[in-house]
Amino acid sequence: MTKIVLLGAGNVASHLYKAFKHCKNTNVVQWYNRSINSIKPFENEVNITDQLDQLIEADVYIVCVSDDAIETLTSALPFKDRLVVHTSGSASLYDIDKKLFRGVFYPLQTFSKSVNLDFTTVPICIETLRKQDYKLLQTLGENLGCKTYKVNPDQRPALHLAAVFVNNFTNQIYRIAHEITERHGAEFDILKPLITETARKIQDVSPYMAQTGPAKRNDKKTIKRHLKLLDNEHHEAIYKLMTSSIKKTHNGR
Repeated sequence: MTKIVLLGAGNVASHLYKAFKHCKNTNVVQWYNRSINSIKPFENEVNITDQLDQLIEADVYIVCVSDDAIETLTSALPFKDRLVVHTSGSASLYDIDKKLFRGVFYPLQTFSKSVNLDFTTVPICIETLRKQDYKLLQTLGENLGCKTYKVNPDQRPALHLAAVFVNNFTNQIYRIAHEITERHGAEFDILKPLITETARKIQDVSPYMAQTGPAKRNDKKTIKRHLKLLDNEHHEAIYKLMTSSIKKTHNGR
């Protein structure tokens, strides 16, 4: 049984707690947050605290705080030579205080507290300094039903950057599409099968091969009509930028 202490109470921590709670071979023995009110609803399920000097012994301490807070929090931990990992995609493993055994347990997924998530679909990227720590984190990920990946200090930030493109930027594109349909009295829901098929298609072919549309075929008339429909300068700029990027990729210009 792997004993876990969670540090922090944001989106990632909340989802990890729910996932670990249903694992047979893991036990969240304590949950720390500097604001006890955030974890107060769980006080009948798990030992909660807002005091670092009250942290109990565990096999791994999982830090789920903002990147800027990792160094400050870990340097304040009242022990040494215990495994402490953070869940960030971009922060360095070395942001964790050197008095500790350091690692990264990065679940590459989008997390919202109000949205349920099947953790078995979440890839876990692992980075450690010691082999035994990697094995422990790999087992932890497998207990969650996740596929685990050993990554290096260059690969993980690259994956996080790529994730921003495929998730955050894509979601903003969805938002713009929603504004466009609302502006013209059309139902955004009509686009949802297209959104689903776009994501499904790249399970079988590369994004390069999956690309379609007026920019790829250099359909100047359609592009001109689209730009005329856009009455928002910001949306027009994004359309032009994306069109130019697709043209450069597929037509060399």
